[in-house]
Amino acid sequence: MLRIRPDELDERLGTADEPFLLDIRPESDYRSDAIDGSHNVPVYEDLGRGDESSLRSRLDEIPTDEEVVVVCKMGIVAKRATKLLDAEGYDAATLAGGMSGWNGFLKGSLGYKLRSLWWSIR
Repeated sequence: MLRIRPDELDERLGTADEPFLLDIRPESDYRSDAIDGSHNVPVYEDLGRGDESSLRSRLDEIPTDEEVVVVCKMGIVAKRATKLLDAEGYDAATLAGGMSGWNGFLKGSLGYKLRSLWWSIR
């Protein structure tokens, strides 16, 4: 299963290589803090319970001809969505650390730096 680190995503935003950003968090979370240009399909709660039906019913909102990067709170539930999308033939990856990782990257936090080091050795 693929993942993309926040710094890797940041390098691609605004370029011809920009992926489709699929934010699966609840709409209220998305409205309060989201990556510019991302698209909200709020299926986080269902996927967290193991119910894939809500995401499957909304696949028509996700382009099949672009790489898809799935965003959630910490990256854990996004892995489930990425796995489902991959099985359906999408080119999908999970944003490592989710919005927590993204915000840590933007702030240059110590937590992000430690996670980034962990990701690089895995």
